[in-house]
Amino acid sequence: MLTLLKQARSALALLNPEEVRSRSSRLVTIGLVASSDHAYARLEEFLVTGGGPREFVFRAGIEGAPERVDLVICEAGIEPPPGAFALDPVEAGDTLAAVARHRDDIALALARRHPVFRRAVVDRAIQAVACENALFAIATALPDVVPNLIELPWVLGEWASDTAFLTANQLRLAFFIAAASGKPVGFGQQKLEILSIGASAFGWRALARELAGKIPFGGGLIPKGAIAYAGTYLVGKALERLHAGDGPLGRRQRKEIYRQGIEQGKAVASSVLR
Repeated sequence: MLTLLKQARSALALLNPEEVRSRSSRLVTIGLVASSDHAYARLEEFLVTGGGPREFVFRAGIEGAPERVDLVICEAGIEPPPGAFALDPVEAGDTLAAVARHRDDIALALARRHPVFRRAVVDRAIQAVACENALFAIATALPDVVPNLIELPWVLGEWASDTAFLTANQLRLAFFIAAASGKPVGFGQQKLEILSIGASAFGWRALARELAGKIPFGGGLIPKGAIAYAGTYLVGKALERLHAGDGPLGRRQRKEIYRQGIEQGKAVASSVLR
């Protein structure tokens, strides 16, 4: 618990847009394994959809292909070797999600250079950061449920540490989504996004505190975690839409996304508490 508090106090200082830029600018090579020229062509066309670079996609055994590649993708129906992924361009959703989940080392660069990976990678990042915020919100509320000798110091420091951590994580998510979308990354480059995140942080935090205080016997932990999740989830989805060029979310869309976030957040909080 003390470790989490120390992490929260330094969270804003640890934000590093340069690291995000560096990870997103990495060159990623993709190797293909298929049974025919037609199958190779289908995989290639899928991977370069939306402007992905063809020069870093190599067929197995072709002259000039590198000895090692960062990602191996096989035609559906071919058993992929360990660490590789089978992909059907017609039903690619599960494969793209699996790459985002298991290849965190290259996921950001893949999303930036190959738009077909973008949605899966951004969705994964939104859910991961929303979970982190839900867990932290629950952790910082535990002394309110189990009072002890250090309750007073916790109460005095809870607002600053909790809000700082949740907001810093949302800013980190903003940098990630911008980089994945091929947009400029940084405090100066994302002023409006950062101001919006900072302004909304106190609203989510105040609502979470109010609910946690009104429900006895620790029941407030679930809504507190759910609200931290939902607020972060909504921020992520709004940023994803913004960078996709679809404009801001409408009121009805915001309500629906927030409702979805609350349901997912409840499930996360309930699982942790069990």
